Amino acid sequence: MFLLGVAGLAFPSGNSAFGLVIGTGLWLIGVPSAALWGILAAILRFVPYIGALISAVFPLVLAAAVDPGWTTLLWTAALFLVVEPIVGHVIEPMLYGHSTGLSPIAVVLSATFWTSLWGPIGLVLATPLTVCLVVLGRHVERLQFLDVMFGDRPALSPPEIFYQRMLAGDPTEALEKAEEFLKERPLSTYYDDVALKGLKLAAADVARGSLDAARTEKINAVTKELVDDLDDQDDSTEPRAKTQDAEAAAAVDTVVEESPDLPVLKQEELALEWQADKPVLCIAGRGPLDEAAGAMLAQLLEKRGIGARIEGTAALSMSNVVPADGVAMVCLSYLDTTSPAHMRYMIRRARRKWPDARILLGCWLADENVASLAATLKPDAMAVPLRDAVKSCLAAAQGQDATGRAEQERLSAVAATAA
Repeated sequence: MFLLGVAGLAFPSGNSAFGLVIGTGLWLIGVPSAALWGILAAILRFVPYIGALISAVFPLVLAAAVDPGWTTLLWTAALFLVVEPIVGHVIEPMLYGHSTGLSPIAVVLSATFWTSLWGPIGLVLATPLTVCLVVLGRHVERLQFLDVMFGDRPALSPPEIFYQRMLAGDPTEALEKAEEFLKERPLSTYYDDVALKGLKLAAADVARGSLDAARTEKINAVTKELVDDLDDQDDSTEPRAKTQDAEAAAAVDTVVEESPDLPVLKQEELALEWQADKPVLCIAGRGPLDEAAGAMLAQLLEKRGIGARIEGTAALSMSNVVPADGVAMVCLSYLDTTSPAHMRYMIRRARRKWPDARILLGCWLADENVASLAATLKPDAMAVPLRDAVKSCLAAAQGQDATGRAEQERLSAVAATAA
């Protein structure tokens, strides 16, 4: 048993645990040299698919030789048949995750390559060596091609994949991946860190002239369709399950842990002017994709007990009559801060049309000094991610000051980071 402990130090993984259990079980059954077979099982289990089966051959032959009956042989076979599935499909996924990080084809190719190079030793070391190459590819920029070639993560970033699916007009697959992501992260995080960043890539292509009006409108329509399909999803920060999808898991790894859940307000908790049916009016900026971003904000507010609706830029024109009654907050939706002159115009026009409403300027992907921008444009509140806009609306709906000291400190921190 001392030798098994040494093997556990030499192979600090699920393989050492497998070898320890096999060696202990063989010792209890009465198979000679149990420690040796446990160490061999730990080593051979590095061989994908057939390693555990090969390690069972020697104890089975020895068990048949030392016992004239069938008892020892059957107990030894049962030990391997029970321990390998439990360790491989229950214990290791719970402790280490569901994947080595290698694609199936990489496992086969690595076993073929290293076996042809070093023989049986190469077969044993094929998987750990290839995993080391993938890890290097994920952390060393010049070796990133190794992760792309052998890893099971998608080559594109989550926002790039989102943009590709919106461009292809495929909301069904995007919905499937979003639902996997939402098992571990809230809806607001998906919108802030995946969907909006994907829309920013599309907006950059529009600015370069790479996207024509028809395809831009298609992206806008498909994104709004996806937002509508996600309406039944929860915005809770409490994980519901562990995603089994490699693409969704890679997206989850790119975002940070969320702060505690925001409250869901009841009708009686709202200030008097917020008790209308739709107290928040979200108005899209001049960008072709700002309306889709505004639809995300409206949906998140609805989930927190605040009614909201989305309108296009035309809602601010003098010819478009939008009733002023029941509007407590006007949220202006912009993907970025490339149009400060238009923002100033929108804020002034909104104040004329809804003099009693608060004006919140949302620049969802601002990458410059938002504190100075807020000081220049002078909205009542300013938010960068959607979650901050939801916080501002919740604070205002409860009669609190949404632009207090904490908000100003946050904007100053964002400005310092951007600088």
